[in-house]
Amino acid sequence: MSSPAASTPLRRELGLRSATVLVIANMIGSGVFTTSGYIIGELGSAQMLLLCWLVGGLFALAGALCYGELGAMLPHAGGEYIYLREAFGPLPAFVSGWISLIVGFSAPIAAAAIAFATYFLGSEGEALLVLSAAGHDWLTLSPVTLLASAAILVFTLIHLHSLRLGKGVQNLLTAYKLGFVALFIGAGLWLGEGNLAHLRQTLPEAPGGAASFAIALIFVSFAYSGWNAAAYLAGEIRRPERNLPLALTLGTLLVGTLYLLINLVYLYALPPEAMRGTLEVGTAAAEKLFGPTIGSLFGLGIALGLLSVMSAMIMAGPRVYFAMARDGLFPPYFGRVHPTRATPTGAILFQSVIALVMVLAAAYDALLIYIGFTLSLSSMLAVAALMRLRHLRPALPRPYRTLGYPLTPLLFIAGNLWIITYTLSSRPVVALYGLATLTAGVALYRLRYHKVARSAERALPAEEGAPS
Repeated sequence: MSSPAASTPLRRELGLRSATVLVIANMIGSGVFTTSGYIIGELGSAQMLLLCWLVGGLFALAGALCYGELGAMLPHAGGEYIYLREAFGPLPAFVSGWISLIVGFSAPIAAAAIAFATYFLGSEGEALLVLSAAGHDWLTLSPVTLLASAAILVFTLIHLHSLRLGKGVQNLLTAYKLGFVALFIGAGLWLGEGNLAHLRQTLPEAPGGAASFAIALIFVSFAYSGWNAAAYLAGEIRRPERNLPLALTLGTLLVGTLYLLINLVYLYALPPEAMRGTLEVGTAAAEKLFGPTIGSLFGLGIALGLLSVMSAMIMAGPRVYFAMARDGLFPPYFGRVHPTRATPTGAILFQSVIALVMVLAAAYDALLIYIGFTLSLSSMLAVAALMRLRHLRPALPRPYRTLGYPLTPLLFIAGNLWIITYTLSSRPVVALYGLATLTAGVALYRLRYHKVARSAERALPAEEGAPS
């Protein structure tokens, strides 16, 4: 007999506004404040930089339109795991869920926490304790790692408490972040000391060409990741047939517009030569526009904005592992829902423990190398699942159908294949990390599948001999 916690359903408490806020909060993170310097170094001109962000936004919008149909058709917690399970079976679904756990959520949570602590403290500070073995630092305690760990714990407790409290905090943080970004854009263009002539300047020695554009899209796709966030909480969204597609589309459109405007401010503040290779391009632009004092305050503003990203991922990710546990592919503990608070407690705690380990062991930096690659692969397969389900299960109710089908999913698949191909050719280490992750996922699935099958076989004789 299942426990009450295991049989308690998730509650549909998220409306259109909260679902849209979740998408925005997941998307606007450190990417747009750190990657433009690398992108312009690849492309060599301001116009190509803006075009790259526009193309990346169109890819994300195409994905959002496709996920809108999938989520409205299958309005359950889990995102890609649910879609791949219905279209291709349990093995690809499990591997996508495994990728979500390691690469999609736990590593970015750790990275966002480290970035928050670094921006907030202003420097990494001296390590308090380092445990090393075989020439590798396995655990590091420093002011940054301690503050990052504390931030993860605080938001874990918030999202364990209730969806109501979690969405309230999430909405507040996202409202701050949107206000901060809008203030930066408005003040930068109207009050900042910049020069529009920077838009016409180029870097003649930049590589340029199709290969460089594809590499630049890797950075852009990382910054746009999160456009599918609301799909993970489809089981908790009211009227998902309407609100889920709208939230994905509206959130992606708004963030795409903001990204273009933010990069316009960068170009207004800095010439391409000054932007090239600059990691903290947002802070550099703010210092140029408003002076060093405001630039420092801008860094603090980024730190507070990163809390919204971390909170959104702590909120969305556990719904994947919850769905997998309910299907018997993860231990039942991860499918538990608190009987009164209606939160997936086991899955939330599991994800946070992994994120904390990554912060203290600094393992997240290796994972970040292939975040963009693996997430592109996972979302591309989910969109392929949309096309397969159109043929495989045409009778499924589809209250929303993808705008521009089949061109929209084909555009998304082709764009991501282009990104993946150039990622493999330009950064072959990604293939090794990706292969290891996929292999581990397959092995874990086989282990869990056989364990469940053996349990079912042992239970079968008792059931057959039971009185009717």
